[in-house]
Amino acid sequence: MPRQVFFYDQPERFVAGTVGQPGARAFYLQASARGRITSVLLEKTQVAALAERIEEVLDEALRRSGGDASIPATAPKDLLDTAPLDLPLEQEFRVGTMALAWDSVDACLVVEAQALVEEDEEEGEEAVFRDDENGPDMLRVRLSGAMARVFAKRALDLVAAGRKPCPFCNLPLDPEGHLCPRANGYRR
Repeated sequence: MPRQVFFYDQPERFVAGTVGQPGARAFYLQASARGRITSVLLEKTQVAALAERIEEVLDEALRRSGGDASIPATAPKDLLDTAPLDLPLEQEFRVGTMALAWDSVDACLVVEAQALVEEDEEEGEEAVFRDDENGPDMLRVRLSGAMARVFAKRALDLVAAGRKPCPFCNLPLDPEGHLCPRANGYRR
């Protein structure tokens, strides 16, 4: 069966969102434009890694351009998107592999999320990804620097929102430990 490529060039919206309560949340990437919506399921760790890597790629592209690239240093407040995921929420696939690249010619970030490739049950070997019409389904999104910063901020906030707050400063507790600024070095 030929793969589907869900392509969005400068979508109206590209967000990470959740369904469910902390501890039992399902994480999604969602792109939408002109009445078309694509939602893909992924893990919390994938959302965090994607957001962190987007920040790194944007910072590097800005550095390499000598500050001339049209990439804001932080997410523009007027573009922040805090709305819930669009409905209907229909999962196209579960994400396995993700890739990022800065397109310096078009000054945009390219995000690709490929469907998880299940093990070939007959042969007992993993299916090999080939970049052809028979590869896994893919969501490909091209974002401006500003929209990419906004995505990364929302995604990082979303991941942090599921963590318990510190009893002293109310900041989310980090799994590796939390150095509380209000409790004289109290480490939890």
